Amino acid sequence: MPTPILQLKDASIFQGESLVLSNVNVEINKGDFVYLIGKTGTGKSSFMKTLYGDLPLTEGEGHIVDFDLKNLKEKDIPFLRRKLGVVFQDFKLLTDRTINDNLLFVLKATGWKDKDKMTTRVEEVLAKVDMKTKGFKFPHELSGGEQQRVAIARALLNDPELILADEPTGNLDPQTSIEVMEVLQEINKNGNTILMATHDYALLLKYPSKTLKCDENQVYEVVQRKG
Repeated sequence: MPTPILQLKDASIFQGESLVLSNVNVEINKGDFVYLIGKTGTGKSSFMKTLYGDLPLTEGEGHIVDFDLKNLKEKDIPFLRRKLGVVFQDFKLLTDRTINDNLLFVLKATGWKDKDKMTTRVEEVLAKVDMKTKGFKFPHELSGGEQQRVAIARALLNDPELILADEPTGNLDPQTSIEVMEVLQEINKNGNTILMATHDYALLLKYPSKTLKCDENQVYEVVQRKG
C-alpha cells in the first residue's frame, strides 16, 4: 500500500482575500517525485506556501507529514517545517557565515544540541550533494549551482519526509540545472519524497515523472505522452 505524505481534498488556496486555486485534490505518496508546473502567477508558490504553513488553509482538507493543515497552529509550524525540507529558488543562504556554519545554524534552530552529532550530520548532507570539501567557504565564493547544492543539503538536515523544491533551477543555466536535477534524482532514489515546482520544461522531458499543473485556478495531473 502506498503511504500518503500529502493529501489535499477539495481545498481552496487563498492569497489574502483572493482565491488562487479552488477545489484542489492532490495525493503524493512516499517515494514519489512530482513536478508542479504552470505559468507565473498561476498559484505554484501559493500552493507551496500553504504546504509549509506560510499561508493558512481555510477551505477543504489538507494533511501533510501527519499535520492537519486546516487546524495548523502558529506553534506547530516549526515542527511541521522540521519534517519538510524546503529548497528556494534564491538559495537563502546566510552570507555572513561559512557553509558549515549555515548548516549548523539550522540544526541549532531546530533543536539539535550535541556538537559532534551536528558536525557529523553537516558532513553527511554535504557529501550527499558532492560539496563535502566546500564547507569552509562562504556563499559568495561558490557558483550558483554550488549554492543550490548547499541549499538542498540544508533541506536534508533533519531527514525530511517531504522536500518542497520551489523553482530550484530557476536562477541556473541549463547545464547547472541538470547537475542540480541529478542531485535531486539521487536523493529521490534514496527514498526522499520530492515535490518540485518548475517552469523548466526541458527537465520534465529529460526526467519524466508525475506532473501536476496549475492553470485557471485548478490543479490537475498531466499525463505525459510517451516517446
